[in-house]
Amino acid sequence: MGLKGEAKLLRVFIGESDRHGGRPLYEAIVLEARRMGLAGATVFKGFMGYGAHSKIHTAKILQLSEDLPVMVEIVDEEAKIQAFLPVLEGMMKEGLVTLEKVEVIRYQG
Repeated sequence: MGLKGEAKLLRVFIGESDRHGGRPLYEAIVLEARRMGLAGATVFKGFMGYGAHSKIHTAKILQLSEDLPVMVEIVDEEAKIQAFLPVLEGMMKEGLVTLEKVEVIRYQG
């Protein structure tokens, strides 16, 4: 697949303990993105953060959280990202989703 030039970057901010279909939500998102043929997805685990509920989630030993922040990034052409958004919406109960324009310089396997 050749992805070069203008594309979209989809970022999904969720919690590590969020689930969908019996598996971690971040895993379900990546597997569904792959099934739908999106160019690529990466999951990042955060050390600290908070969201809409303003509850701090941290990896500090004295405040060990079982729900650390997780971010999933997916890059592809706009049409494919737009087609994925309704699917993503159906998977999420809460979280933050952002979309921005990016320029792909290199995409090679």
